[in-house]
Amino acid sequence: MAEVPRPRERRASVKDVAAAAAVSVGTVSNVLNRPDLVSAATRERVERAMAELGFVRNESARSLRAGVSSVLAYVMLDAGNPFFTDVAQGIEHAVEALGLSLFLCNSDSRPSREVAYLEQLQQQRVRGILITPVDPGSAALDDLAAKGTPLVIVDRVRKFDDFCAVAVDDVLGGRLAIEHLLDLGHRRVAFVGGPLSIGQITDRYEGARLAWEEAGMAPGDLTLLDCAALTVDEGRSAGEQLAGIPTRRRPTAVFCANDLVALGLLQQCIRRGWRVPDDVAIVGYDDIEFAGAAAVPLTSVRQPRQELGRRAAELVLDESTNPRHRHEQVIFTPILIARASTTG
Repeated sequence: MAEVPRPRERRASVKDVAAAAAVSVGTVSNVLNRPDLVSAATRERVERAMAELGFVRNESARSLRAGVSSVLAYVMLDAGNPFFTDVAQGIEHAVEALGLSLFLCNSDSRPSREVAYLEQLQQQRVRGILITPVDPGSAALDDLAAKGTPLVIVDRVRKFDDFCAVAVDDVLGGRLAIEHLLDLGHRRVAFVGGPLSIGQITDRYEGARLAWEEAGMAPGDLTLLDCAALTVDEGRSAGEQLAGIPTRRRPTAVFCANDLVALGLLQQCIRRGWRVPDDVAIVGYDDIEFAGAAAVPLTSVRQPRQELGRRAAELVLDESTNPRHRHEQVIFTPILIARASTTG
């Protein structure tokens, strides 16, 4: 005969703690919220009762009563990309210092999943939301703001300044990468990135194209190798595309739209026996931790990842507390970190 499941034990309440400690419910509330009002002996008795009963504070209920949540949320685009986890770490450091908590959500670049998370977070009445959206122009973001939820866009910008946003000047980043390769004497260069529907990728390519043409180079000598995603696998595929170009026309250098693509390309080049940077030089973008630790340390355009997160957290907290808050568009400046993948 199957055993009948035992009902789960009820969680201890504030009333249970008060009864066990022989104090009033108000005293328990003071121990939780204003401990300085309670004598040391009484506070110790209440805390002992909490420990014995396994009492867990209901933070959600307290936040609802106070009207202010102690939780922020970050909806990241891709948890598999170290860039976004570094941004999340910057947010976490900022909120932790203020005694707040952070929820992390991964949209996985799927609009439907993003919308579902936003709806859930509104229902939870979080204090504010930070998001790297699939589409910065999404109506779901407008709906969120219309309902009064403080929101900051991270690593994206919108056409209008109706939200706070923090991002990096990706056009400049593209320029820095190409100018570096031109300075090293490269005259046939490939850009690997995609899909170009992603605003940052378009901006990085635009910066590369502008620097190339302003240097007087032939447009046809800047080759565009599109890829379906910003992943290591796509970088390996780009390596195969590169190998398919006749030697006399093959680019001697490649600028990749992010470090994951660059690392995949680097792997494929090494497998083919190509010397990096002698046969092909490689520049990545983001300067994630793995870039400098690669078999051939990777030259990369560095984004201030944690600083992006910290500033975004400051902005959303200001919006949630400051009645005179004004939306800001904060644009950070990237820098190029030269390593062995281009300089030997």
